[in-house]
Amino acid sequence: MTETIMRTADRVIAATYKRFPVVMERGQGCTLWDTQGRRYTDFVAGIAVCNLGHAHPRIADAVARQAGQLVHVSNLYYTIPQTELASLLVEHSFADRVFFGNSGAEANEAAIKLARKFFKDDRQPERFRIVSMEKSFHGRTMATLSATGQDKIRQGFDPVLEGFSFVPFNDIEALKSAVDDHTCAVMLEPIQGEGGVRCPDPGFLQQVRALCDQRGVLMILDEIQTGMGRTGTLFAHEQYGVTPDIMTLAKALANGLPIGAMLATERVAAAFGIGAHASTFGGTPLVAAAAAETLKIMIAEQIVDRARETGDYFKDALQRLKSRHPCIADVRGNGLLLGIQLDRPAEGLVPVLMEKGFLVNCVQGDILRFVPPLIIRKNEIDALVQCLDEVLTR
Repeated sequence: MTETIMRTADRVIAATYKRFPVVMERGQGCTLWDTQGRRYTDFVAGIAVCNLGHAHPRIADAVARQAGQLVHVSNLYYTIPQTELASLLVEHSFADRVFFGNSGAEANEAAIKLARKFFKDDRQPERFRIVSMEKSFHGRTMATLSATGQDKIRQGFDPVLEGFSFVPFNDIEALKSAVDDHTCAVMLEPIQGEGGVRCPDPGFLQQVRALCDQRGVLMILDEIQTGMGRTGTLFAHEQYGVTPDIMTLAKALANGLPIGAMLATERVAAAFGIGAHASTFGGTPLVAAAAAETLKIMIAEQIVDRARETGDYFKDALQRLKSRHPCIADVRGNGLLLGIQLDRPAEGLVPVLMEKGFLVNCVQGDILRFVPPLIIRKNEIDALVQCLDEVLTR
């Protein structure tokens, strides 16, 4: 069956992914099983998506209940799950308003549109440019790849959209030079996940906030990968003492169901009046019910505190591993968004670790990234680190 599924998929699905030769069949907690019965401890979590693990019973029940009651009616009508979810997000964030879409790319598209619309409404149409960071990743739609600071993402899609420029992450002087009278926003990730698990230097995000205030531009924080407790606070920016004007979420928001959200202050969100933006499937009752249940579980069970504590344990273990292996050049990240940079290509280690029962992934060629479910246990971390130790020794 496994070979048949892989052959069929390769024939009928667009070849945009390089897939590993396994067919995943089921999951439970931090464990996945393939169709041949092999077991894997999951340190990818659907790329920082399944923060509460696989097949969480409360989320499964919430989805089943909602599926039997109401799946979709469009945003022409009010629904209870969407209202509950938006209220929870507003209650636990800086924001006053939420716009729902289906993905992180859609959330970032909405943020880009809102920033431009805000200044158009303010009779400053010349302010439409957005400054982003080199090595950033904001999505693969035409607008979001235009905002992404990686040539490999934009390759083949020229001409990209006008109005985006890039400066090095952590270089406040370069950012000061780039922000001018045509700038409407600075857009960045608190920690660059796809860019190599790159953290901000002390004070950098505060300097960005101060610059935005000084120049009268908006600060957009892409928390699609860093949000929902991943870095040890519900949203990563809380650790740095800054408050954005606009924030985007997706990935872990519904623990695996497709959703994106753009959050904004009342002052900025007012630019999105009736007809300014829309999404047919944005915040459907089914997905919103899953997301609301996810957020309630995270708060009630103090999952964010657990992620911070477990992340510190994991990072300490990786630092000890680094002391034994000179090929590890750096250990990076916060909470359970961690990575080790090697002094050589790291991609070849991914299938080796998979063969030994651990799922990890590689970014930027030389960095192994670890984004497990936030419920990962210390003994599961110990097993991965021991395996890494053995692999790097050989």
